[in-house]
Amino acid sequence: MKEKRLVLSNGKSFSGYGFGADRQAVCNIAFNTSVVGYQEIISDPSNYNQIVVMTYPTIGNYGINDEDFESRIVSIGGLVVREYCTMPSNFRYTKTIDEIMEENSIPGIYGVDTRALTRALRDGGVTRAAIVDADMSIEDAVKLIESTPAEKDVVSKVSCRKRWYSRTPNHKYDVVVVDCGVKRAIIEELNRRECNVIIVPYNTPIEEIRAFNPHGIFISNGPGSPTDLPQVIELIKALRGELPMMGISLGHLLIGMAYGATVESVEGGNRASARPIRNAITNRIEMTGMSMEYTIAKDVESKTNLTVTHTNVLDGSVVGVECRKDKVFSVQFHPEGAPGATNDSAYLFDKFIKLMEDNKNA
Repeated sequence: MKEKRLVLSNGKSFSGYGFGADRQAVCNIAFNTSVVGYQEIISDPSNYNQIVVMTYPTIGNYGINDEDFESRIVSIGGLVVREYCTMPSNFRYTKTIDEIMEENSIPGIYGVDTRALTRALRDGGVTRAAIVDADMSIEDAVKLIESTPAEKDVVSKVSCRKRWYSRTPNHKYDVVVVDCGVKRAIIEELNRRECNVIIVPYNTPIEEIRAFNPHGIFISNGPGSPTDLPQVIELIKALRGELPMMGISLGHLLIGMAYGATVESVEGGNRASARPIRNAITNRIEMTGMSMEYTIAKDVESKTNLTVTHTNVLDGSVVGVECRKDKVFSVQFHPEGAPGATNDSAYLFDKFIKLMEDNKNA
């Protein structure tokens, strides 16, 4: 049990013990309130090169299996837990979380007071941190953070290199997914609704996408800032009104920017497993998971021709918009509900199918 230290950019330090890969890491940091689903979290491309703090106290108790990965790579920057389980109990497990992290060169630290750490991230607006050996001073760790630039153009690290397909028998629709870091669960939701899915790199030329003759376009989730993806914004501008379009998370922000909305960063960003969302059309409250590193500004309706469809109950932020004329809509949260047990917002995939069906029959 090698002693480790987690140091935040503001100088706060948390002591613990290392697991996974024995190396230091300097990354953005965010907390996640999920009770289960840690395998999906560490393999979610949206968490690429991020130190993830799990607020649930015990992680690893059901191990890692071969079926529940959200992508082919495990690419988080680090993992912070209160305690991790070295002896999982689950008939499906094939590896421990320690083993999968070591194989993918991901450092972890356990024994940390994650409740105090989460409050420090939430209240202090801290976004950068380092996992280092315990013998490194706090001052040196802060200097290391300050001298390590934040990684840019991260979508290029997680997007597919060439197109690939996910087909289903007797399909009715062809959907092109612009891969900014798509999760497997999203593709599965489209397959279940009789869609053949063509997954293409984020920088695929517009004419190449048109050549597939799709019924709809899906702009996926992913890591980083939407300002780093001008080519996707131009793609949305070119295809809006031509084909039905749906976006999730990063895709939501990109659609907003394509229509002229302002996107703002959120201090102390977090990824919650269950966050209350108000549907502005039905006034119904939905529980769903959501990433909050960036958000569309609340003045979106006055600056664009987008209509707000969903808001965050906790802070009133805009988490869903649509342009009915163009058959375009997007949400900040994840209606596929993975990880998590809620499917309150799965109807949004049905809405996308309906738009494609109407456009097909027009």
